[in-house]
Amino acid sequence: MNYYSENKWWASPFNEEKEVRAQLQMAKQVKIHDATLRDGEQTPGVVFSIDDKVKIAEMLNEIGVERIEAGMPAVSSDDAKAIQLIANRGLNADVYAFVRAMHKDIEVAAELGAKGVIIEIPIGYPKLKYQFGWTWEDVAAKSIDCINYAKSCGLHTVYFPYDTTRARAEDLENVINTLMREAVPDSIGIVDTMGCALPETIQYLVRKLKRLTDGLPVEVHTHNDFGMEVATELAGIAAGADCVHSCINGLGERTGNAALEELIVGMKILMGLPNEYNLRILPDVCEKVAQISGIQLAPNKPVSGIRNYTRESGIGINLVQEKPLAMFATDPALYGKSGIIALGKKSGKASVEYFLDKLHLEATSDEITEILARVKSMGQEEKRLLTEEEFLGIYESVRKSA
Repeated sequence: MNYYSENKWWASPFNEEKEVRAQLQMAKQVKIHDATLRDGEQTPGVVFSIDDKVKIAEMLNEIGVERIEAGMPAVSSDDAKAIQLIANRGLNADVYAFVRAMHKDIEVAAELGAKGVIIEIPIGYPKLKYQFGWTWEDVAAKSIDCINYAKSCGLHTVYFPYDTTRARAEDLENVINTLMREAVPDSIGIVDTMGCALPETIQYLVRKLKRLTDGLPVEVHTHNDFGMEVATELAGIAAGADCVHSCINGLGERTGNAALEELIVGMKILMGLPNEYNLRILPDVCEKVAQISGIQLAPNKPVSGIRNYTRESGIGINLVQEKPLAMFATDPALYGKSGIIALGKKSGKASVEYFLDKLHLEATSDEITEILARVKSMGQEEKRLLTEEEFLGIYESVRKSA
């Protein structure tokens, strides 16, 4: 019964229905490959210093992420130095480098101490036709050369044919079939570079690549252009993907990548995967990365938002703290938080009574009615929640006029 864990979460019991579970063909072990230090830094305007990257890598390691993409050495000498420092940090997570399909990049990654490489090469037809002027044969030739070279360097080799979801089916099949004859990578990525694939499409591609490669490990990397990045990666897991890629806070190019914190919660609570990630520190890590990146979090953002356990409506207000799983799918304490009762336009008498009790104040029934009226009026006029100081001011004003 994974949908319920006492004082932790209470998700939908329909998640456990046989008909639902039968659709989940999950691998025995699913890893997270976090790309915050590379794809996350590709968020327009975001720059991580070497120290920033080391700090973020240490936080990812503390969460329990299995793989960390420490950067792309070709970008700058600082990026290369950061990869080397992180690789030599003695982390439990395996450290990878992101490289172009070039011997030079692969050599540098090996010299810096990376355990593996993500070899990027285009396969999406718009990329091949308009950006590179390549055929699938060109892609295959470059891929064979670099995969074999990376493996000769002792590197775990992830083949990353980007814009996979916009490839022509025949191009993708021809390249994969050629690789299986001449240069078998350790795993292969499905890259939804433009975030334009349905969850069902990712499932189809996971199964397709598993068939074409006779069960080679498959990784899924998605973007959020249609707001489905976490959903598509969870769908990939359901179809048998062995690894999913993420960025803290959903950082990444354009609309961003799959948010690490949301992905972890989905894997653990909704899918029942046994990965032992440290959920309690997720909000703190998200906030620290928001400060480092300068990209602030939406207050209602899942897992990390400061108001995602806030209740303004007076209905069921007592349950927010007394029995939070009646009001939320996850107990705020799971992330080191607590439910918050707020005052505003939508408050009720129970909200006023809560704050009177909290502040050790007394009021008659008529005074409570008047306080509530003023709270609602101020919330309406100011178009926001009220502070405790403002509530206290209203209380004192009502008491004086009584």
